[in-house]
Amino acid sequence: MSEPAEPGTHEFDVTASEDVYVGSVIGLRVDTVTMPGGATARREVVEHQGAVAIAAVDTDRRVTLIHQYRHPFGRRLWELPAGLLDSAGEDPVDTARRELAEEVGLAADHWETLVDNAASAGFTDEVVRVFLARGLRPVDRHVLDGEEADLVIKQVPLDEAVRMVLAGELINGATVSGVLAAHAALTGAAATRAADAPWRDRPVRFRRRLR
Repeated sequence: MSEPAEPGTHEFDVTASEDVYVGSVIGLRVDTVTMPGGATARREVVEHQGAVAIAAVDTDRRVTLIHQYRHPFGRRLWELPAGLLDSAGEDPVDTARRELAEEVGLAADHWETLVDNAASAGFTDEVVRVFLARGLRPVDRHVLDGEEADLVIKQVPLDEAVRMVLAGELINGATVSGVLAAHAALTGAAATRAADAPWRDRPVRFRRRLR
């Protein structure tokens, strides 16, 4: 076994890769990866299409939340409106526009990028881009099905949403990061990025499988 390289310089090369499952929303593969010192390790990776979420904040500084059933938890969670990047060729901000209209019946005049949230970087490449939407106006909402037919929509003061995050009442990763980032942006603590800002870690591998 070779001597380990200086920390931070090792190349974690993939020497083998096995597809375990490929579904309509996710895929699971197992990679064999070289470790420092020459050993190898197997790493399970859940591939994902990626998603967007929207912190839609009105002139009264209220953010729109939805109460949606999430089967892995067996209960409903309060979340930001969101959706998968499952339409080929559609820009993420256009997906966000569509999802905002479909889920909560809103359109927005101003769009900015808040944060990119890696759901759980230890085992999945899923990243959710969270947008800040302002200049809100109502639009016709499409008829939904599945879990989305059961959605409850609520406008919550942004300060109250921050309290809900810190109280453990909001636990969805994109919602937590989006609410805190929206509060930071709207109180002047930090600047947003353009709606079309570069997205280095947008998931692409699973989308290529579906072509």
